[in-house]
Order: sequence, then C-alpha cells, then structure tokens
Amino acid sequence: MLLSPEEWEIVRLSLKVSGVAVLAVLPIAFALAWALARGRFPGKFLLDGLVHLPLVLPPVVTGWLLLILFGRTGPAGAWLERWLGFTFMFRWTGAALAAAVMALPMMVRAIRLSIEAVDRRLEGAARTLGAGRWHSFATITLPLSVPGIVAGLVLGFARSIGEFGATITFVSNIPGETRTLPIAIYSALQVPGSEGAVTRLAIISVLLSLAALILSEALARRGAARGFGGGHVL
Repeated sequence: MLLSPEEWEIVRLSLKVSGVAVLAVLPIAFALAWALARGRFPGKFLLDGLVHLPLVLPPVVTGWLLLILFGRTGPAGAWLERWLGFTFMFRWTGAALAAAVMALPMMVRAIRLSIEAVDRRLEGAARTLGAGRWHSFATITLPLSVPGIVAGLVLGFARSIGEFGATITFVSNIPGETRTLPIAIYSALQVPGSEGAVTRLAIISVLLSLAALILSEALARRGAARGFGGGHVL
C-alpha cells in the first residue's frame, strides 16, 4: 500500500498531534486519577462527572466549548495571545488540545483503576519502616501503577487518532496544520474519484487504532497477572 507524499504528511501530523496530546495531558490525568481514587472531598462526584463528560457530550459541543474558552476572544485564548503571543486557533497545537480533552477520560479511567488496585497495606508497611509519604509513593505506588499509566497512554493515543468532531469545530480543516486522519478521510469523501485515498487512509487509521487497543489490553492483562493492578480498562 503506497501513500502519496500528501498522505504521508497527514499520517505524520496525526501521529504528532496524538503523541503530543497524550504526553501533555498525562500529568493532569494522573492527578485527577489520584484524586478520584484516593481523595475524600466535597464535590468528588461532580469532578468525576466533569472528567468523563467528553465521553457523553457530542464532540462538536466539546469543540464549541474549546472555541469559547481558547478562541482569540475567549478568556484563556485572549490571555495567551496577549501575554505569551500564543494561540491555538488554526494550528496543530489546537488539534492536540482537542485530542487531549477527548482522550482525558479514558486515560483517567485506566490510571484510576491501576491506582485503586495497589494494595495499600504495602504503603502502610513502608510507612511503618520509616518511609515518608513521597518516598512511599515514588517507590511503591507509582511503580505498581505503571501498567495502568502505560495502558492509559495507549488508549488515549488511540482515542486521539480517531478524534474528528471537536477538532474540526475548534481549529477547522487546514491541510498540513489541522487535517488529521479522520478529517482527511472526511475531506476525501467529498471529492469524486477519491475512493483510493479514502481506502488507504482508512486502513492506516484502523491499523493504528487496533494496534493501540491490542497493546492496551495486553498491558492490562500483564499487569493484572503480576498483581500490579490495572485490570481491564475496555
């Protein structure tokens, strides 16, 4: 299956957008997963609902909310442009932001399950032996959560690869800048005689997503078999 230079650029951009999205949002996903797994505070159920809201909202609504917040006249967008000279609008970074928001719920779920599966008696034993809270976290909780973290990254990557609605609503369809695989497939479907390009891009999209899902499940099973936690996240 030979791709044209333009199609290779689409694949490269999609991989860059998805990779940056999941890596950038990972610290936020871990912090939220930790809060939901271990925290006891008022509004926890509300936070849980807000984290998972992108899963049930129409993606176009998520993109519209991003446009309101991060558009040039939005509160966050205007501040970024005024003080940092930076804008998400019509740039690949905006596509990465949309992908990160859509991937966040799946990443939080995978990491949260992994944290919840860590035996807290191990942490307690470390504390009785003189380990501080952060030392216990760094040497016990975090390593045992790694399978879930990696599974969350892979699932988030798969979700980012397939992101369409929020991206096209937020940063439009710009070749070489925001035209990722789903948007490119949609664009090609509007052009008569582009069945070949649609087929090639669709196959690439399916293979990438399938590989990510298989890897995520394999990591979850491996972690569960070793007693690390993580469980099934699908």
